[in-house]
Amino acid sequence: MATFGTLSDRLAETLKNLRGKGKLSAADVDGTVREIRRALLDADVALDVVRAFTAKVRERALGDEVNKALNPAQQVVQIVNEELVTILGGQQRRLEFAKRPPTIIMLAGLQGAGKTTLAGKLAKWLAKDSHTPILVAADLQRPNAVNQLQVVGEQAGVPVFAPEPGNGVGNPVRVAKDAVKYAVDRQYDVVIIDTAGRLGVDADLMKQASDIRRATQPDEVLFVLDAMIGQDAVATAKAFQEGVDFTGVVLTKLDGDARGGAALSVASLTGRPIMFASTGETLDDFEPFYPDRMASRILDLGDILSLIEQAQENFDEAEALKMAEKISTDTFTLEDFLKQMQQLRGGSIKKMMSMLPGMGGMKEQLDNFDEREIVRTEAIIQSMTLAERRNHRLLNGSRRLRIARGSGVTVTEVNQLIQRFEQASKMMRTVARGGMPQIPGMGPMPGSHGGARNKQNTKKKGSKSGNPAKRAAEDAARAAGKQAALAAGGTGSGFGLGAGSKDGPSEEELASLQKMLGR
Repeated sequence: MATFGTLSDRLAETLKNLRGKGKLSAADVDGTVREIRRALLDADVALDVVRAFTAKVRERALGDEVNKALNPAQQVVQIVNEELVTILGGQQRRLEFAKRPPTIIMLAGLQGAGKTTLAGKLAKWLAKDSHTPILVAADLQRPNAVNQLQVVGEQAGVPVFAPEPGNGVGNPVRVAKDAVKYAVDRQYDVVIIDTAGRLGVDADLMKQASDIRRATQPDEVLFVLDAMIGQDAVATAKAFQEGVDFTGVVLTKLDGDARGGAALSVASLTGRPIMFASTGETLDDFEPFYPDRMASRILDLGDILSLIEQAQENFDEAEALKMAEKISTDTFTLEDFLKQMQQLRGGSIKKMMSMLPGMGGMKEQLDNFDEREIVRTEAIIQSMTLAERRNHRLLNGSRRLRIARGSGVTVTEVNQLIQRFEQASKMMRTVARGGMPQIPGMGPMPGSHGGARNKQNTKKKGSKSGNPAKRAAEDAARAAGKQAALAAGGTGSGFGLGAGSKDGPSEEELASLQKMLGR
């Protein structure tokens, strides 16, 4: 996710310059705060928010908590992170459901913000959590808005209440009221009302939205805000707050080249929490908004918790525990690996990799990663016999030639897959047994054996690619994966869950998977 790309780069670079300094002078702090101020203003963050944020950071950075810290630079990074969390809203705010169903959720916002698609995303997300939502087509003005909602509802597997054709025909207030009665009669527990928008704020828009709110008494009014509109976000949010009021904000288009000003300003200036974020074009690209996790992403500190949650969604736990046992006993095969990849097909490896700490410096490699490699890798393995999948040591030269022809690749690509499989299996086996494998480019890890042995291992386990750019990318990916594993506070096993663990696959495992699937 390219969330706040430019802002993230600027802040990460500014804070990086502090590292390596044993003690920070007032000039160091002032220079850092000045660069942070410029980065925020360039990202269209509201001036009032910038002033309050930088003043607080400067005050804390010059205080005793930094002066007495063992690592002053790291302490300043922590201060910036904490203050970012504060202006993003502090604590995550969940939906408040009605004591007596149905819970009524009204969506409001300008035309083009993505309300209709967002309605489908929210409905699908709620349905996964055992709710029974229904979508309401109360946008009767925008051409084909009713039809679009019906298409979105069908994609999400959620019913749509649409008694009027729209395109200027029908009374949206009556449709919204009738929808609530319809939901009560048929026992839907959540009603999501898609309302009309305009290209700009006007009196007619506010009156209609206000009338729908009075008629339905919604439990939540969510203001849908395009994260890419910059300074206009604050004015639009304030206008809706005064005209309709809302209980929370949903940010859309966070996958674009958003400069971040909308998100960093709206919660602070309206006092209303950001509750959800839309992070892509598909209906699954939707997630609750966690201020602390978003602050970590902006500062390129990674988002380990979201990574684990997404990994859990894509892995079958019972199957993963079987895989963990196979890895620890050295019986993990290419057939098992194929099953693991097929589980991953439901998610995005690139998106998960972007949540690893330090991946901000590897954007080019991530952008260039072709997820179609999964298909090619599957084709190679599926071209093997069952015996070959279960024992890759049977793969002599003639067998590899046959497999290459059958899968439409070269023998070299088959050889590379086998080599990466062997390397990753060895690394995962070490982790599964409680060890800490040596990673090229990094010093001895906690729990690893020190001394000359580490140096030898480092040499042996480096990338063997003859392409310098590819070799550098692979070594950096290993290093980033290890940093993520340390940040997560533990180790796991294999491409599935750690043995006996309920926390999902470790970041080391996902880094290994990225390496295996790259070419």
